[in-house]
Amino acid sequence: MDKQKAALLSMISNSALIIIKLVAGVLMHSMVVISAAIDSSIDLIASLIAFFSIRVSVKPADEDHPYGHDKYENISGFIEAILIFFAAVLIIYEAVGRIIAGTYVEKLEMGIAVMLFVSFVKGIVSYVLFKVSKEENSIALKADATNLLTDVFTSLGVTTGLVIIKVTKLDILDPIISIFVALIIIKTSFDLTKEVLKDLTDSSLPDEEVKEIENIIKSNPEVTSFHKLRTRKSGTKREIDVHVRVDRNYNIVKAHELSHKVSKQITDKFPDSHVIIHIEPEGKKEEDK
Repeated sequence: MDKQKAALLSMISNSALIIIKLVAGVLMHSMVVISAAIDSSIDLIASLIAFFSIRVSVKPADEDHPYGHDKYENISGFIEAILIFFAAVLIIYEAVGRIIAGTYVEKLEMGIAVMLFVSFVKGIVSYVLFKVSKEENSIALKADATNLLTDVFTSLGVTTGLVIIKVTKLDILDPIISIFVALIIIKTSFDLTKEVLKDLTDSSLPDEEVKEIENIIKSNPEVTSFHKLRTRKSGTKREIDVHVRVDRNYNIVKAHELSHKVSKQITDKFPDSHVIIHIEPEGKKEEDK
């Protein structure tokens, strides 16, 4: 399955589950189930954003975007994180209103069955999206999968809450549990925002990946030294450039071949990378690092 089909799967499943949860929540007069429906509504919007951002990101480079369209995925992830946060705020607002005005819940058995079904379906879809996001190195799909996985845990939390309400007969627990669910959603929003902003602000690749790139360069005996290694993430692509030094008397043709060799070694390890190798003669004055 490619990433566009995976995003479409997320959209379809979210649409169906929103209707199921919303109907159940209204029939039960349950804020916690309605909160879950609100959360899924945000998930649907996020899925739509992910789907269309992926369609744009796979477009080839053009005159206006000479480096490609990959960062549209990063923007998509950022918007999703913001939407998740506002969904949580809305849930807390509604829950506090229920606590003040009073609340009652009925048809608990139906709610428990619905939330278990939702957890099962979203668990499967999130697994598929995580798998495809890893294969395609897609931050937009990863953000969408993260949303769905969070919804799995919140749905299970809602199920547990409904069981507790049924046992204790304390309806006031319904809005209280929905606030707890909202706080979990807020944490997810912050974590996702942090990850997305790292790529949008051109932060370096993870230390372990940079170390592997350095080891690849060092594995070539023709390389006497290297400097100005720069890395960043742009959507699904890694961008890597480095200045490599060779002996001053090294043949220019061989130096050109070496640059291609090192570049291929890096792209073999990290597919879908854009690598630039700049060859310098050893002993050249280093102007800046």
